[in-house]
Formats: sequence, C-alpha cells, structure tokens
Amino acid sequence: MPLIAENHFQFILEVGILMFASVFFALNLAPISLSIVTLLSLLISIFFTVLFGVDTFLLLAKLGHHEFIHTFGQIALLTVITGFASLKIMEKSGVNVRRLKLFLIVITALITVFGSLMHRSFLLMWIVGLYLGFLVISKSFREKSLLTLRQILIFLGIGVIGFVSLEVISRILSMEVFSPLLRLNRLGDNSLASIKLVLENTYLIGHNTNSTFWQSSGLGFADGYITLPYSLILMFGLPFPLFFGFGLINRKDQIDYMLPGIMGYSYDFGYLVLIGLVAFTIVTILVGLRLLTIYRRKREKNNKLYLGREVLLMGSLTGFIAQALLGLFISNRSINGLALVTFIFLASMVLAHSISLKRE
Repeated sequence: MPLIAENHFQFILEVGILMFASVFFALNLAPISLSIVTLLSLLISIFFTVLFGVDTFLLLAKLGHHEFIHTFGQIALLTVITGFASLKIMEKSGVNVRRLKLFLIVITALITVFGSLMHRSFLLMWIVGLYLGFLVISKSFREKSLLTLRQILIFLGIGVIGFVSLEVISRILSMEVFSPLLRLNRLGDNSLASIKLVLENTYLIGHNTNSTFWQSSGLGFADGYITLPYSLILMFGLPFPLFFGFGLINRKDQIDYMLPGIMGYSYDFGYLVLIGLVAFTIVTILVGLRLLTIYRRKREKNNKLYLGREVLLMGSLTGFIAQALLGLFISNRSINGLALVTFIFLASMVLAHSISLKRE
C-alpha cells in the first residue's frame, strides 16, 4: 500500500492511524493527575466559551462567522463533563467546590446559548450530551440514576424551550438563520430526493459513478462526499476532487447537509464500510464503558492513581457518544470534514486508556 493516499478513504485511514498513535503515546506517557485534568478542563471550557461567543457576535453583527461548534462542540462537551466529574470526586473527598461548580454551570449555560444561536443541531447534541454525561457520572459514583421519566421529561422540556426560543429570536430579529422551522422545511423539501439518490445508487462497495455530480473525475468510491478538511488535502498536494465552484458545493450539500451520516458514508464508501464504522463506534463505546468500570473499582479500593484518567475518560466517552448519535443519525456534516477529525480524536481519547490499564 503506498504511503501517499490515492483517495479520500486511504487518506482518512492514514490520518486516523497517525492520530491514534499520537494520542496513545501522549496519553500514556504524560502525567495525568486529577488537579491537572481539572485545571485544564476549566481553562479549555473558558476558551471555547469565548470562541463560541465571539463567533455568535460575528453572526449577529453580520460580519461573517465560522461555525466552530461543528468541530469543537463535542470537545467543549468533553471539557465540561470532565470538569463536573472532577468536582464530584473533590466533593466526595470533602472539598468545598460550590463556587467552582457554580462557575462551571455558568460556563455550560453560556455555551448552550452561544452554540444554539449558531446552529440548531448543536442544541440537540448538547442536551443529549449533557444528559449522557450526568448519567455516566451518576453511574460511576453509584448515585441515583438520571434515567427516570421525570428527568427525561425535564431534558426534553429544556430542548423544546430552546427550539421555541430560537424561533422567537429569529422572528424578532428577522434572521431566518436562527429558525429551527426553516431547517425542518429545508429538510422536508430536499431530503426525499437525497434519500432516493443514496438508496438507488449505493453498492456494497462504493456507488454508481453516473450518479455523482462530477462524473469526469468520479471513481465510484471515496469521491469526496466524505473527506477530511480540504486544507489538509491541499497541504499534502493530493489530487482529489475538491468541488470548486458554488454550484458543486451546493450539490455536495444534498448529502452532506440533508442526510444523516449513515447515508453519507454508505453512499461514498459503500454499505460494507458503513457496517465497519458502526461496528467501530459500538466497540469504542463498549470498551469505554468497560474501562470506566475498571477505574471505578480501583477508586473504590482507595487507589487514587487513576482519578485524573477516570474523569477524562468520562468526558471523552460522552463527547464521542454524543457526536456519534448526532453525526450518524441526524446530520452528516457533524461527522464530516473537520468534525471527522474530532470524531477520530475522541475515539482515540477513549481507546488510549486501555494501554495504561493493561500495562498495570
């Protein structure tokens, strides 16, 4: 196999292998104490709050924006859940963390507002992610589970209030970009044709070349509907179809924006690759849950060596699950491009814990 990738799929695999190796190496050599993890989670969450806040201000001022939430929303979730888990351990040890907890709640609220204004899908991912994160924390500390009808209704109510608020804001400011109804209407108008395109032209490996919008360069496999960021491709000088032109970008959106990831990945790579992706996702989640169980047993035996790693795993696993749910079943854009880099990073952050535990 050549070291220089010849298509998008090879490029994704090679970058993924490099990222996994780097994260495994760094996570298992660097000192990861509870104090360091807590400090970093708070500092990084502050950074993302400012980043999302500035981006939202640029959107409101109509000065241009970047939608950083697609790439960094899941990492922000990682830092917030890691912070809450760290404070829980400190609280159990008798440390007064009331002010820090209040500060983290404010950070969480600000990220919720900024991210929701930037994109409606973020609100869904954020609420589901917070619920899963608090569920993981409660299970890890053998506390009363949040998985009750009352708690579920509360989180659903928060989601409904958020979407209604966005619709009201969009009408008051006359900015359709905030409207969830506009998003739903666009999906209704375009998703049926996109689904038909995928179902009629997808094979076990790849897709019908005649169904692509760049037939002259289409290969029928890894044509670029699913890819890593174009900046990486250009940096390596790889001869991939890059969809120059407004019309081609819009037509790529027929899959990237209008369909969930299970259809985007199946169309570009084929059903076999989709099965592999789903299997990889399930295995990563199961391994993460198993590792959390091992960490909990060590903590309950008064082994404080792995406290920092445990809370970091809680945050990483939560971010990974939230992105997988949103990207695979709601919006392909949330697991494509720069977001695909985040997905690979979060998966490596979960699986890397297996090395240190196995070595122990």
